[in-house]
Amino acid sequence: YMVGKRIITDETRKEMKKVLTEIQNGTFASKWITENKAGGRAEFLATRKNQSEHQLEKVGAELRKMMSWLKK
Repeated sequence: YMVGKRIITDETRKEMKKVLTEIQNGTFASKWITENKAGGRAEFLATRKNQSEHQLEKVGAELRKMMSWLKK
């Protein structure tokens, strides 16, 4: 709550509105379908791999190990 306004800037809001418009008008779904038909979600899988190697994910995994209530 204290830093949200610094992180979510006017520029961020504009981009979020663009994404919402793409979802509402079908552009997002169209791109997703096209990528899947083109052969295996290359962009999606590359992005997923890249994000999984991010330091934030590594730290998150370590923190979750310490949270006994999350263990099944």
